[in-house]
Amino acid sequence: MSQLSVNHLLGIKGLKREDIELIFSTADNFKEVINRPIKKVPSLRDLTIANLFFENSTRTRLSFEIAEKRLSADVVNFSASSSSVSKGETLIDTVNNILSMKVDMVVMRHPNPGAGVFLSKHIDARIINAGDGAHEHPTQALLDTYSIRERLGNVEGKKVVIVGDILHSRVALSNIYALNLLGAEVMVCGPSTLIPKFIHTLGVKVETDLRKALEWADVANMLRVQHERQDLKYFPSIREYSQMYGVDMNLLNSLDKDIVIMHPGPINRGVEITSEVADSPQSIILDQVENGVAIRMAVLYLLASKIDR
Repeated sequence: MSQLSVNHLLGIKGLKREDIELIFSTADNFKEVINRPIKKVPSLRDLTIANLFFENSTRTRLSFEIAEKRLSADVVNFSASSSSVSKGETLIDTVNNILSMKVDMVVMRHPNPGAGVFLSKHIDARIINAGDGAHEHPTQALLDTYSIRERLGNVEGKKVVIVGDILHSRVALSNIYALNLLGAEVMVCGPSTLIPKFIHTLGVKVETDLRKALEWADVANMLRVQHERQDLKYFPSIREYSQMYGVDMNLLNSLDKDIVIMHPGPINRGVEITSEVADSPQSIILDQVENGVAIRMAVLYLLASKIDR
């Protein structure tokens, strides 16, 4: 398979396993490029990419921007908080204004689930969803599963537990879809108030005891508590949450095996994981950051090949 089966990356849900494998093999090539002394390739030299961020994001936006520049694209950054969107301009108006500047691809983060799908039906540009509300965050799931493959050799058959605020997490949902597609076993773990009622329909195990979950797992993906998306109190206090669902070195050392620790960032050090765990040899958090650039280069490159130029 040399082409993606989709014209946009709106979520993992619309992908086939072959799509993910193609993205991974393309990322392998780009990973070699970004470790060279000269890190640029001219692949997207004649394309213009707009980064539309209607929600604050530092890491994802920077990762996309670096990926775009490594591919020699022209980049337009648009931050909605400082724009006329706050004056009531609609999403369509904003995008039409940007498209009149002849933009070929749009990377968009938006607080409303389905914003990317809506956009893809109305504009003639390739869309990459960089996070839509609590719905999906496909490039994060791709870089997470790619990082597991890099550390463990394969994703198929591996046991992965996603720990924390599953209810409000687009990272959790996209990861579940990607891990299922690639043949991993998936478990979610957290307070029952932070686990959605429908989660069983996604073919995952549910565990509320962190120790049991870690004893089962090969990989633990630790999510932060999303205070900004919580309109109710889902647990008594951060301290109590940390005591029940935080990972420290004592807990890791008490397991009868080494497990891989991941985190999509930003880390609340001392809440989900201690600094010692984040910086330990079992952690692949910095690998995830590096792999994020290679994965996003691969996605941009593969979608750009579907543009008539």
